[in-house]
Amino acid sequence: MAKLIPRPGFLRNLINFREVDVIKVITGVRRCGKSTLFALYIEYLKTQGVDENQIVHINLEDVGMERLRNYKALHEFLLAKLQKDRMTYIFIDEAGRCPEFEKAVDSIYIKNNTDVYITGSNSDLLSGELATLLSGRYVEIKMLPFSFAEFYAARESGGKAADKNQAFMTYLNTGGFPVVATQLEGDTELSDQYLEGIYNTIIVKDVVARKGVSDVGLLKNIVKYLCGNAGSSISTANITNYINNSGRRITQKTVDKYVKALTDSFLFYSVERYNIKGKNLLKTLGKYYIVDTGLRNQLLSSSSLDIGHQIENIVYLELLRRGCRVNIGKLDEREIDFIATKQNAKEYYQVSPSVLDEAVKTRELAPLLKVGDNYPKYLLTLDFITGDYEGIKQLNLIDWLLR
Repeated sequence: MAKLIPRPGFLRNLINFREVDVIKVITGVRRCGKSTLFALYIEYLKTQGVDENQIVHINLEDVGMERLRNYKALHEFLLAKLQKDRMTYIFIDEAGRCPEFEKAVDSIYIKNNTDVYITGSNSDLLSGELATLLSGRYVEIKMLPFSFAEFYAARESGGKAADKNQAFMTYLNTGGFPVVATQLEGDTELSDQYLEGIYNTIIVKDVVARKGVSDVGLLKNIVKYLCGNAGSSISTANITNYINNSGRRITQKTVDKYVKALTDSFLFYSVERYNIKGKNLLKTLGKYYIVDTGLRNQLLSSSSLDIGHQIENIVYLELLRRGCRVNIGKLDEREIDFIATKQNAKEYYQVSPSVLDEAVKTRELAPLLKVGDNYPKYLLTLDFITGDYEGIKQLNLIDWLLR
């Protein structure tokens, strides 16, 4: 069995919610480490004196658990495992594989001395009956592939420590899926094969089968369009026009459906624009970011794509990991890459590969200088130079990711 790589932020989240009277729902793209998080947490529980018989862990993706994909059978199985006078910790991987699983989960959850944890690879998990039955009684923990800090720590623990700048270029090219980071060790060819397998699984299981998508070729064209335009302002109307101009006929309604299916599977994230002066969200021309840059490179068959969009994608995901709500900032005709909000406090971010050219630096600083509030403002670059420009802090991106 492969060594478990610590995911301290996510693990701490679970520990904080231990025995709190809510269902813990861990969501995220396939192979980002949800099952491993369960294993890490179970290992932690055992160090705290929890007995093996108090832990029930099932994975509904496992063919051996196929009989439990009936909610009544699942309920009976779990009921028989409950401890009479002590806590039972219940872990269900890929709960969505059991139709109406929420009925079994709800019934078990209301029993005394139960602590319930489930995972899912599609946002449908929280959009149906579970949300209705358990309104206010669950907490969602959103998982992502390795951050750069986790990637770097994993390589160090595996004896593969490298210069942080070299490690970042590997991370940029092959991404942060745990197996890529810990077992394939930056091998681009093997990583591509593995990432292709993840992509095909997501498309087949989480999009085509779950959403009833009929035109897989069209779906993959939309994926490539979103990958190629990651970090650019686009709309489903743009995508529709692009496909129609290529000779195919498609409606915007169909494109809307397919794009939603891709975001529901956590393959892409949609980010809305925020009008800083008007203090309102804008419903047009948002941006889409992919869950992993290595996956993007594999899908576009290149690791030397626009580095500006790649690092912007990485910063967006990092802000999510840090618990922020993220928007694109619009200020008159200018744009701020990210407004990150957490507990009603804001931070503004511009991201650029380099601002050694004074004209580029002026362009990147301009929208931040026009913001009229006193919240922190940052310019993240790959330059080794740092500085302060009228309160705007220029930081090295790699150092920022590692802090």
